[in-house]
Amino acid sequence: MEILLTTLGVIAMVFIVLGLGTWVFAGLVTVSVLSLLLMADFSLHRVGVTLSRILFRAGSSWELSAIPMFILMGEMIFRSDISERLFRGLEPITARIPGGILHTNIFGCTLFAAVSGSSSATTATVGKITTRELEIRGYDRGLSIGSLAGAGSLGLLIPPSIVMIVYGVQSEVSISKLFMAGVLPGLLIALLYSGYLFYQALRFPQKAPREYNSKVSMKESAALLAPVLTLIFIVIGSIYSGIATPSEAAAVGVGAVVLMLLFERQLSWKLFTDAVQATILSSVMVCSILVCAALLSTAVGYLHIPRDLAEFIGSLELSAPALLLILALFYVILGLFLDGISITVMSLPITLPLVVQAGFDPLWFGVFLVIMVELGQITPPVGFNLFVLQGLTGEKLGTIALAAFPFFILMCVAALLISIFPQIVLWLPQLGG
Repeated sequence: MEILLTTLGVIAMVFIVLGLGTWVFAGLVTVSVLSLLLMADFSLHRVGVTLSRILFRAGSSWELSAIPMFILMGEMIFRSDISERLFRGLEPITARIPGGILHTNIFGCTLFAAVSGSSSATTATVGKITTRELEIRGYDRGLSIGSLAGAGSLGLLIPPSIVMIVYGVQSEVSISKLFMAGVLPGLLIALLYSGYLFYQALRFPQKAPREYNSKVSMKESAALLAPVLTLIFIVIGSIYSGIATPSEAAAVGVGAVVLMLLFERQLSWKLFTDAVQATILSSVMVCSILVCAALLSTAVGYLHIPRDLAEFIGSLELSAPALLLILALFYVILGLFLDGISITVMSLPITLPLVVQAGFDPLWFGVFLVIMVELGQITPPVGFNLFVLQGLTGEKLGTIALAAFPFFILMCVAALLISIFPQIVLWLPQLGG
């Protein structure tokens, strides 16, 4: 009972502090400090020493370097005509599909997820390219924002994925097999999202105008899409050939965009400086939230919330399906106020033995865990994709969360499907030996 009261107390503080209109990063710091002072009986001096150490460690994380680089890549693409060509190139493919170019949110995030490994970077980069165009063309704003929030989370599931690397190291599961295991579930979620847009467009035609007037041929479409596809090939190739890590591949992508724009005589000093300035604003927003989330993760760790909740679940001696359902609820609760890496690191030592003992494949559970972490990206009060979209669109957090809710449900459906049909996860790794 005590651990449940502590958990509810932390969640309540997050809602209250953010509900007062506090800046997100400041709100996370405030809740972290109050949690340690009021619930963990820390002295003010000990709180300062503890959180300053975590702040420095999280702020100097090498993985964070990929975020501004990928955002810079998106900003330069956004300010060139490559983004416009992306839409024109997709017109022959999407024009006659119910939902039209709303599907570019899904396609774009799915493709970019294969080069970024970061949910925040995927959402911010694709959002910079698509939100303005969709608004200009008269598409429903709720569907536009919601589909982007949901599809942006695929950056954690479709390889390369930083969370998968963390899980693989902790669980001693092959990271290459984890990468292969994430491909089909990622495509399944993308398919569910596109199916939902298809349904919405058929039921409410005014939400997605049908664009039959495309004069672009399929040959012209291929030429228009060539820059984006080339960029994806370069970034993915640098990772899977071993030339670059995912973080280093972000720099490779920026270099490729610069060369591409130079070749096409689109690169100007103004374009570059504007892109850098916008990148600084977006990166500060995203990275400050991630760093301050590490403070809250530390506070929650000192309160023993992940460990005590997991031990409480283990004491119930549940059947395998019931255990999986309880673990899903457990991870959704943690996702309300923790980032994915923190969830994985703090809970896995307790949950993985329970899962293995119940007969689940650790490789399969890794993908299930990542989907649970993805759910946390689009749930308030600390859903990173929601905050990124708030910065991009200026909409209220509640409005964005409501728009993202159908995609939250669809991701739950995907988790249910891989639970009923585990071969969706295991087939590719088994095929690859």
